[in-house]
Amino acid sequence: MNAFVLHLLGASGYEKVENVTSFVGQDDSGSFGILPGHERMMTVLSYGLARFLTDNAWTYLALPSGVLYFVKNELYIVTRRYVLDKNYLEISTTLLDQLLAEEEKTRSVKENIYRLEQEMLRRLWQIERSTG
Repeated sequence: MNAFVLHLLGASGYEKVENVTSFVGQDDSGSFGILPGHERMMTVLSYGLARFLTDNAWTYLALPSGVLYFVKNELYIVTRRYVLDKNYLEISTTLLDQLLAEEEKTRSVKENIYRLEQEMLRRLWQIERSTG
């Protein structure tokens, strides 16, 4: 067994990559690698970059997180979305842009929740005053 098959499943479709000789990913416990013949395993990948080796060239995989399952020399990764690129600098820039956009959305949602809480408290106080 010199290689394994990688199956990428995302909301936009499915890709099958054959002749993968190495995979490097990261979960909450840290970085790890998978080589052909690895024991069965399952983990949740962290937000960021993973990479895999085919034909002596690395391909980078950016993903928001995902479930990884390796069994019978086949690696399955299921995620909402992913981006593949052989150029590390390009995919790093793409990942950083996405991360910043998601942080801005999160900040905006938190602000809206705070305003909603304030308005609810104000209305409760008005109801208390009018019935009191």
